[in-house]
Amino acid sequence: MHLSSRTDIEAPIEFVYARLSDFDGWERAAMRRGAEVARTDKLRSPGPGMGWTIRFRFRGKQRDVVVNLTALDPGARLAFFGQGQMLNGNLGVELMALAPKRTRLVLHAEVKPLTIGARLLLQSLRLAKARVQTKLNARLAQTATDLEARYAATARR
Repeated sequence: MHLSSRTDIEAPIEFVYARLSDFDGWERAAMRRGAEVARTDKLRSPGPGMGWTIRFRFRGKQRDVVVNLTALDPGARLAFFGQGQMLNGNLGVELMALAPKRTRLVLHAEVKPLTIGARLLLQSLRLAKARVQTKLNARLAQTATDLEARYAATARR
């Protein structure tokens, strides 16, 4: 199943990229939401090969996901590969500068089933794709709003 979304952010591309590639910040955000996050690599600086094991509860079950950073083009692109017990998937984030203080964020996600149960889950998601797409668009718009607020707060200083 493939999903994609895009949004425009009123902030420079350098600022947006810096916030999206703040992996420590994303780890803390996941932990605040109840997930257990552990790094699986020894890299000192961000780059391909970074990895995390993430454990969280979803629909009453404990889930484990291994996520690896597969590509990192500074200021332009981030790509991840994740694998769980039932699904694996790719997530790509691309940034484009539209103006000095305006950035377009494009997100691509593709999920593939590993089990028959996962095939059934994805089939039900395909039937509700419009609703899933609407939720993705809303979440990406919220992320854009948060980034714009952070940029406005730093610009005022």
